Amino acid sequence: MPEVFPEQLIRGYSNVKQISAISGLFPSIYEFNPDLIILDHDFIGSKDIEKTLRRIRSNKFYNNIRIHCFKADRNEKTDSFLKVLGVDHFTYREDLLKNQKPHPVLNSVHSIIDNSIIALAASVSN
Repeated sequence: MPEVFPEQLIRGYSNVKQISAISGLFPSIYEFNPDLIILDHDFIGSKDIEKTLRRIRSNKFYNNIRIHCFKADRNEKTDSFLKVLGVDHFTYREDLLKNQKPHPVLNSVHSIIDNSIIALAASVSN
């Protein structure tokens, strides 16, 4: 099975930063002030993702950040818990593999990234 995350979600965007260590997440959030964060549940692990979500949602500086969670498989109990902790949307590996045509989740992520580029360009031109 080919690896579909993060390449399929972030392909073609130079304003996307991939963080491969959880210790680098919060310094990067502070530095880049992103509109969207995609957390890889399988990479981070249940315990660390819970701590991360609680920290993000308890800090007013992070209030406007949308959180997507990439997971290999659906799990109603885990997904419900993560939703309560602040995940706005889930992306599952099976959904990305099913459709080779544009996927609504990808369109949503790309829309947010594109809007960030427009906002950045507008602020630079002023």
